Formats: sequence, C-alpha cells, structure tokens
Amino acid sequence: MSGRRPPIAQYLGPALLVIAVGLLGTQVSGATEIYFLSALVSVSTVVAIYVFVGNSGVLSFGQISFVAVGAYAAGVMSMPLDSKGSILPDAFPLLRDHTIGNVASLVVAAAVGGLFALIVGMPLMRLSGLAAGIATFAVLEVTHNVLREWTKIGPGPGVLSLVPETTGLVQATVGALLVIGVALAYQWSRFGRMLRASREDAVVAAGAGISVLRQRLWAFVLSGALAGFSGGLFVHFFGGLTVEQVYLELTFITLAMLVVGGVGSLWGAVVGALVVSGVDSTLSEAEQGIGVGFRLDLPDGSRLAILGTAMALMLVLRPRGITGGREFSLTWLRQNNHEGKQSR
Repeated sequence: MSGRRPPIAQYLGPALLVIAVGLLGTQVSGATEIYFLSALVSVSTVVAIYVFVGNSGVLSFGQISFVAVGAYAAGVMSMPLDSKGSILPDAFPLLRDHTIGNVASLVVAAAVGGLFALIVGMPLMRLSGLAAGIATFAVLEVTHNVLREWTKIGPGPGVLSLVPETTGLVQATVGALLVIGVALAYQWSRFGRMLRASREDAVVAAGAGISVLRQRLWAFVLSGALAGFSGGLFVHFFGGLTVEQVYLELTFITLAMLVVGGVGSLWGAVVGALVVSGVDSTLSEAEQGIGVGFRLDLPDGSRLAILGTAMALMLVLRPRGITGGREFSLTWLRQNNHEGKQSR
C-alpha cells in the first residue's frame, strides 16, 4: 500500500448520499420503503462491478455470476434447519444439515464470490475487448444453468425460500458503506493505481514492470468478493429468490446504472445506482398504473425499454455519465456553484 491517502471527500460524498437515502427510507410507508432498500442493495452491487470494470477498463458481463453464487451461498446456509429437508432434499449434507447466522452468511457469500472469481479469472484475465465480453457472458450463462439444474447445491429451478429477511435499512446502509470504503481503499492503493495505469496504456504499463494479468486478477477477485457480499444482502432482502432474479435482467440494469452514473468513477457508480433505481421503481409502479396529476399506465415491458433507451442516449450524448467520470470533491462542488452563479 502507498503512503498516499485518498481525499476524505471522495468517501464522504458517496457515504453521505447513501446515509441520506437510508434515513429517507425510515420516513416512508412500508410499501415505499422497499424501493429505498432496493436502491441501497443496488449501490453495493454496482460498486462491486465498478471495482473491476471501472479500474481495468475491461467490460465484464459476468459479475452478476458472483452476485448469484453469493446469494445462493448465503441463502442456503442461513435457512432454518427444519425447512431444509423439504426445500433442499438432494443437497449435499454440509449444506442440508447446517445453518449459520446472518453476519456469518454474508462472510460466506463474500468468500464464495471471491473464490469463484479467482477460479474463472485466472484464464479469463488474459482477454480484453470483445473476447473478454463474450467470455464473461459465457461465465454468466454457465453459472445460471448450474444453479438452475444442480439440486445438490440449491433448489434447482424452484424457489430458494424461507431465507431470514435480515436486510433492513440499517444493514443495507452499512453494507453499502462497507463496499464503498473497500472500493475506495483499493482504488487508492498501489494495486489500484497500477491497474488504472494499465487501463490507460497496457503496453506502457507492462514496459514499466506492471503485470497487467496479475493486477486485473486481483481486481476481479475483489470485485467477485464484493459482488458475493451484495448477493447476500440481496437474498436476505427478498427472503428468497429464483435463478432468474440473478441473471440477464439484473445484469442489464446494473450495467445501465454504471453507464448512466459514469463508469470511470466510484462517485458515478453510487449516483448511477441511486438515480436508475429511482427511475426503475417509478416505471415499475407506472406499469401497474399510478397517478401523477393524471393516470399513467405504461404497457408491460416499458420499464426495460425506457432504461435501455436512456442508457443508449447517455452513451451517445454524455459517454462519461452524469458525473463526467469524476470523483466527488469539495473543490468540484465549489467550481460548479461558482459557474452556476456566473451563468445567472
């Protein structure tokens, strides 16, 4: 680790935003609180993806694989023992005959996500560009099919149910703050700086003695561990899940969050997760029909179509996202405030 320390504002900005969302969630009704919880869990997931994609510049469609294995690990291991016989009759004895608490299940989820990322990352981190995108998508597909068909590790195509619903506003907020802190610490470490150097010019970085493969692998494993942790938060939020909930739709939405916020910065990952979560929740309600001064009733499927259009427009009109790929800083705020006063 280097002696350099990140500006405290780079953590305080995202942290205060997350805390504000958590506090607002306590002021709303139970039905609306779900959307705030979902937004906070999304922050953990998107920041986990950012750790690899944002720092390496390598697009990965497979990070939700680590969310999936983390969610299943936490869910299976924390289910009540008296329920496992009926829900997981074919599971390995280690999974069927033991149960652990909430915090321990989150630790297991992170460990399983990181270990899985290490295994698949060792061959895949040699790839870049289109090849990396296709290979990581293949990991997502393989993971989805294994979880859906192998009843030795889960309920197969059925519902993983009766998982303790322990991810409330406090746990979701603390979890997001923890993921943000780890991501920022890595970003400002010697390893994070070496990886970003390879992102800018891999040939020059290699010439300076940086092992691009090794640095990508470290980030991939850390991203996998954080994604597994967020998967644990995810399953404890819903109290169960199916394999389809941690597959293509979640992959698309989380990547949209990263792109809209700004793939080049941690601040962008947090802002994008919260903004797109808010839009997504509103559109979900609109598909059921809501009153906004008039009756808004969108056709089913409009939500993903609108989000896809927004992501495409962002890539065309503002490819660096809402935040411009910049980290939060007090200087940046003062400059923006000064420019705003001048424009008036």
